[in-house]
Amino acid sequence: MSSVITSTAIRGRFLDIQNTVAQAREIHDQVRYFEDGLLITQAGKIQWFGSWQEGQAQLPPDLDVQHYPDQLIVPGFIDTHIHYPQTEMVGAYGEQLLEWLDTYTFPTEMQFADPAYAQKIAAFFVQELLKNGTTTALVFCTVHPQSVDALFQAAEQHQMRLIAGKVMMDRHAPDALCDTADSSYHDSKALIEKWHGKGRNLYAITPRFAPTSTAEQLARAGELKAEYPDVYVHTHLSENKNEIAWVKELYPEQKGYLDVYHHYGLTGSKSVFAHCVHLEENEWDCMHATDSAIAFCPTSNLFLGSGLFPLKKTWEKQVKVGLGTDIGAGTSFNQLQTINEAYKVQQLQGDKLSAFEALYHATLGGAKALDLDDKLGNFKVGKEADFVVLDLKATALQALRQQRAQNLEDALFALMLMGDDRNIHATYIFGQCAYVKTGK
Repeated sequence: MSSVITSTAIRGRFLDIQNTVAQAREIHDQVRYFEDGLLITQAGKIQWFGSWQEGQAQLPPDLDVQHYPDQLIVPGFIDTHIHYPQTEMVGAYGEQLLEWLDTYTFPTEMQFADPAYAQKIAAFFVQELLKNGTTTALVFCTVHPQSVDALFQAAEQHQMRLIAGKVMMDRHAPDALCDTADSSYHDSKALIEKWHGKGRNLYAITPRFAPTSTAEQLARAGELKAEYPDVYVHTHLSENKNEIAWVKELYPEQKGYLDVYHHYGLTGSKSVFAHCVHLEENEWDCMHATDSAIAFCPTSNLFLGSGLFPLKKTWEKQVKVGLGTDIGAGTSFNQLQTINEAYKVQQLQGDKLSAFEALYHATLGGAKALDLDDKLGNFKVGKEADFVVLDLKATALQALRQQRAQNLEDALFALMLMGDDRNIHATYIFGQCAYVKTGK
């Protein structure tokens, strides 16, 4: 990675959502589109954005303009829940959540005791994110501190904004993957001091889920959050009905699954709970009251048979939500494919997911869920310059369909329902091109 950060100028068709909204119907009023636009970056941030006609006067002398006349440029995709150690076990057959963990996940994660192995998978993982247009992700590592080091080191090669943390897990897992309440506290504390806020790295306190942590460990996690209030909390919640019943057996003194985390001080504006498929009404109210966020992971929920997430409820209850691929129960790194499945999940519940709402969840809404909408999510001047150049006609079928597109929204919807990594023409991180597709 070059240490010299230069200015860049990008010309092309730009689309973003200008502001966060309170209801889905308001998104349409916030859509901003330039048929011929210009984005100028300086030191990784957006210095100027607007129409090409107005922007030419803003161009520094001798700055080459990178022109994408046939593509569509959108803010970088944000993945609010993903497991990098599960990259190699995508598509593991036949189980629901608890059995799937025992059969596939835990044996795979044991390999990350080897730092060289962790580095190899971390490098592959970061490259897959870039190849799929994902510029920021909230990531589970393993119980091993070296798994966190490997991921942040890989992300630093591209100056990528990642949030990640060491799994805390002191029961109901193989001995080789268990820490203790005290060791998880001390290991996590050391990793926070080492990585949080260093460059674009951010740390997340990461208890796997309530069943694999004792009350003592969750209390220690809460102590960490109190000591470092600007770090994140990242865990799972109400994914599977058997899991929920198990939590109620393990924590009978709490009012429910979410109350376990809330009791130990783990809810809040930087707390992200993956799945939340089966929340009870009082849990929705607690999510709203604490400003906690949900990661909606449709490909994973369908693959494991967990259930249909009620996205409409997030608008009704004013709860922050972003999209998560949840690799490796999720089946694709690609947010276009994730949106494809999210649309179907809503259809099965009698609801609609528009193209612009989907774009919102994948960009600015995801940034809001991660409490990063002051830094990411659209092309507002001063924000970090992470964006994706999309090819709407990456296949013959897509090209044929795009000829029939009635308007921008229809074209975007077709891309989202038919798209995959072939549609990612280029990915820019902090103003610099970090990935470009070669060939067809």
